Amino acid sequence: MSLPVGTFSLSFLPVAGTFAPAFAAYFVLLNLRVSLVRQSANTYIGDEVQQNAASGSKPGPDTTKPDLDQSKTLLIASRSHGNFVENVPFALLVASVAEANGAGRGTLIGAHALLFFFRVAHVEYGIRAKDSLGWGRPVGYFGTLIWIASMSAYAAWLAGPRSILAF
Repeated sequence: MSLPVGTFSLSFLPVAGTFAPAFAAYFVLLNLRVSLVRQSANTYIGDEVQQNAASGSKPGPDTTKPDLDQSKTLLIASRSHGNFVENVPFALLVASVAEANGAGRGTLIGAHALLFFFRVAHVEYGIRAKDSLGWGRPVGYFGTLIWIASMSAYAAWLAGPRSILAF
């Protein structure tokens, strides 16, 4: 493809760039959920909500017990966000390495869509389900681990033995 003189175009990691807004939007949603629960529970650090913090009353002998419902809600929101932060950046890094080494565009599109499915299923149909034991939890957890291992192997295969022996 020819470009007019003075025009610079770089399409570096186009698949990763295409999926970045979807992952970013879900990250923002998870982050906002934590912030909203913290705000409503008056708990700005940690994940144990005291009854007096939730109700706004002054502390007393009967009001310093943990509010288990709000504590659980905060824990679920925090872990949903934390699980995303613990897995997705590394997964996207590995996918970007594969893309930079010539991975097929169709393969990467399918892989990114599958990773997004695993992360959404883990939270929305797993951790947020009744007793945090929905079908999405094992599907999302094991799916993400298999995805990362497989994408890492694919990236290493694309790089080939020449990358290790080149030093």
